[in-house]
Amino acid sequence: MPALTPYEQLEQEFRRLHAFKGTLAILRWDAAVTMPRGSADVRGEQLAALEMECHALLTSPRLTRLLERAEANRQGLRDWQLANLREMRRERDHAIGTPQSLVSRLARAAARAEAMWREARDKNDFSVLAPHLDEVVKLTRNRAVMLGQHLGLDPYDALADAYTPGLRSSEIGQMFTTLSRRLPDLVAEALELQGGGPASPITARVPAWKQRHLAVDVMKALGFPFDRGRFDQADRAFTEGVPGDIRVTSCFDPADPFSGLLGALHETGQALYDLGLPPEWRDQPVGQDRGMALEESQSMLLEMIIGRSRPFVTYLRPLFEKHYGVGGPEWSEQNIYRRLNSVSRGPSRMDADELTYQAHIIVRYELEQRLLSGELPVKDLPGAWNELMDQRLGVCPASDNDGCLQDVHWALGAFGYFPSYGIGAVIAAQLWETLRESVEGIDEQVAAGSFGAILGWLRDNVHALGAKLDVPGLVEHATGRPLSASPYLRYLERKYLSEW
Repeated sequence: MPALTPYEQLEQEFRRLHAFKGTLAILRWDAAVTMPRGSADVRGEQLAALEMECHALLTSPRLTRLLERAEANRQGLRDWQLANLREMRRERDHAIGTPQSLVSRLARAAARAEAMWREARDKNDFSVLAPHLDEVVKLTRNRAVMLGQHLGLDPYDALADAYTPGLRSSEIGQMFTTLSRRLPDLVAEALELQGGGPASPITARVPAWKQRHLAVDVMKALGFPFDRGRFDQADRAFTEGVPGDIRVTSCFDPADPFSGLLGALHETGQALYDLGLPPEWRDQPVGQDRGMALEESQSMLLEMIIGRSRPFVTYLRPLFEKHYGVGGPEWSEQNIYRRLNSVSRGPSRMDADELTYQAHIIVRYELEQRLLSGELPVKDLPGAWNELMDQRLGVCPASDNDGCLQDVHWALGAFGYFPSYGIGAVIAAQLWETLRESVEGIDEQVAAGSFGAILGWLRDNVHALGAKLDVPGLVEHATGRPLSASPYLRYLERKYLSEW
């Protein structure tokens, strides 16, 4: 049997790394869904140990030597292999820019902070989280500086590059500025239009188990494979796992018959993306998702654009009657559509409509930059959050839970993540505009509960590319146009300034 080439040896090493990462994902899912809260420190040690193994593998001298040899003998490699080699180098460069001791400390600090975030939420008291978040911020700041020096990037860009490869904060900031110029007036115009015919209130209380059954029906119709994935309830909606073992969660509120379903749609979009990645490259870097901006684009496309559309409401209406046993004028298609698309200036990102959503993201984007730079001390975060929310959206949160305790991201050390939500919404609109041009009869198919054509187009033009292209390159490949905020603004204006 001939000896393996350096590139083939690299594939073996990254196959092992993929197994470690899959285990980490399931442990994180378990921590949020089934693990006793008192076990947080034990789980933190387990996560830290696996994180250290991943880091040690990526930073080992052997891996570096194999990369150098493979790069020096790339002549016989195919295009996917060349892209895989590039992504291997990228992962190695990101890993080697952070000392192993810092990786371990940050994993432990994040595990503690996540547990304390839940306790702080229970008590509606940011001070419970503050010292633990402060430790995570300090460690993340150190990581950002070291990583930035190694990659030749600004510290914030070094972190954000993990979530939106190929985009820099200058480009992200410019896009957010473009949106900020138009959206406040668009929100005001939509509020005036909707004020003439507000939706009737829906007061029915629907048990969580009924809402879950409806969500499962919808997920099956969308193509979620329950033989390779799970759907559970948790205190937040998220997706974990690997393409062959996807774990989706949502949170159901008996007083709100829609939020749990919308959370399930959001996470199903991400899960279907992960499940559609090129199977032949499943355990290699090039076969992974192309960052959280692309993940979020698939979530936003399913939850916001399709899931709140008139055709989707036509599909949903009989399912509400079947699972919830409801009827009457408040459950008419028109009223459901109005409830799902009602514009309001509220404090919650998770409950925000499309028009106000970007303001929530921009607030977080500005605050996390200030936290990382040291300009904003962690203890002053609640006040700074409330002040900026008032400036950007005209809303002042009434409590910590309505304000800076909404999201777990910073407790986990996920700085640079939030722009992915905003950029993801922009990408989703651009993909949807092209998809509608490419596939006839989409509205009729959605209304009939047939989603095969949509999923097929996304599989061919987005999912199957894995990490072969960076974010701007993938969007241009799929749509034939550079990434732009224009399709997003066109979509919003068409939808929210039309007949209500």
